[in-house]
Amino acid sequence: MLNVLSLVSYPFLPPKMGGQKGIAFFYAYLSKHINLTCITTKANDVSEVSGYKVINILSNSRLRYINIFYFFTLQSFIKKNKITHLILEHPYYGWLGILLKWFCNVKLIVHSHNIESLRFKSTGRFWWQLLWFYEKFVHQQADGNFFIHDEDRKYAAENFKLDEKKCITVTYGFELKEAPDSEEKIIAKNKLCKLYHLENEVKILLFNGTLDYKPNLDAIEAILKYINPLLLSNPDFKYKLIICGKGLPAVYDELKQYKTANIIYAGFVDDINIYFKGADIFINPVLDGGGIKTKLVEALGYNLSSVSTMSGAIGVPVAVTGKKLTVVYDNEWQNFVNAVITTDPKENIPPGFFDHFYWGNIALKAEKFLDKM
Repeated sequence: MLNVLSLVSYPFLPPKMGGQKGIAFFYAYLSKHINLTCITTKANDVSEVSGYKVINILSNSRLRYINIFYFFTLQSFIKKNKITHLILEHPYYGWLGILLKWFCNVKLIVHSHNIESLRFKSTGRFWWQLLWFYEKFVHQQADGNFFIHDEDRKYAAENFKLDEKKCITVTYGFELKEAPDSEEKIIAKNKLCKLYHLENEVKILLFNGTLDYKPNLDAIEAILKYINPLLLSNPDFKYKLIICGKGLPAVYDELKQYKTANIIYAGFVDDINIYFKGADIFINPVLDGGGIKTKLVEALGYNLSSVSTMSGAIGVPVAVTGKKLTVVYDNEWQNFVNAVITTDPKENIPPGFFDHFYWGNIALKAEKFLDKM
């Protein structure tokens, strides 16, 4: 078996948000094929991790990213445990990974969850170009590069001048091998109807995301300014739109007062899976942000019909979603609403979706790549 060390420089345990799940589930499934140890920050709760070892010794301070003494700690660990491969989550610890590659003779893999510099460009950070050149350098020095979807992989290969043989797509995944059955979905919808005092024939629309993240806030703006008014202009379409997520800025407090406009602000919910199972249509009016929209993958995995902008559907091949996903050009809100109204929630997600997005298949692909390095 391969001896792999991963370096995660921020909290991801317990996994609650999409990016955190992307790391935790990937390692849970990858550890079935390799010996895996993860070194991460003290803020992580390691009590419920199984399948691999987690050592939370990194500081929570931002200064951890420039702490040269971590080189000696990790160098000692690598030699003692005969580590063969080092995986970096994101490029931020690239300098450290490159030093460990040079001095410890390990294979270096950079696991990219998006092109980080372009993500910061989309959120208006003026220093994004400096990060772009650093990101390029780190990927060039790596022996292997994991990208979250094909578009990022192709972009990096062309713009970072990478050897395509050293790059593969390791997408965000889904834990189930098949969609929940119809009875589970009926039970979940009944729970939502009871919780929010809804009639069963009402179509439940769902939007979910971390609401202090600018791309999701922009999506909220689109919902309030364009999508919901257009839905309200179709009185024959009976619906309620439930918005879930934490971190709503105070300036959006009026969202809580939209009940008369068919919007229910649920805030952070303990079990989002009930919403994915019980809703009729997931809407994803996201226009930027980079990476793959993990909430869209989860919605489709729960056999939830979805309508998305083109930007919001990047990384989700329409070939594996059948009629379950409708993709609309960005900012074409009338077409977006038309798609919501005409979507048939009874369509089923094709089995090919799970061939592509099941975590077990994703981890096996990654393991084979590592083994050939």
